Amino acid sequence: NFRESPELLVNFRTNILTIILGLGMQVSSRNIWGNKGEEREKAKKEFIEALKILQGVLGDKTYFGGDSFGFVDIALLPFSIWFYTLENVANFSVEAETPQLVEWVKRCRERESVSSSLPDPKKVYDFMLPMMQRMGLA
Repeated sequence: NFRESPELLVNFRTNILTIILGLGMQVSSRNIWGNKGEEREKAKKEFIEALKILQGVLGDKTYFGGDSFGFVDIALLPFSIWFYTLENVANFSVEAETPQLVEWVKRCRERESVSSSLPDPKKVYDFMLPMMQRMGLA
């Protein structure tokens, strides 16, 4: 009940805003691998900015919910499988830009439920590269 526990409403709002930001990250990432030149650079800057905001929300917490792996972690983790592809396509380093966020991804991937559910980012790249080459984007 939000009236009895106002901190629940604050956490709920933070979780929703974080997920909305993650969806914006998805659009930026699609624009990175789906474009070239200035459009790709613009999308890369937007993507990095979104990552930095997410890192700020994460802060020094173990997970987005604090000490507990939860809903926001589950909602955002699938975006991490694209990091390797985006780094190689747009020539940047997610770890250099947002080291705490990369540590969060590594920590989450140590969980069996996560590691068994998400594909290897290098396999995503290997799948995407020929398609991007055919489209003249790589």
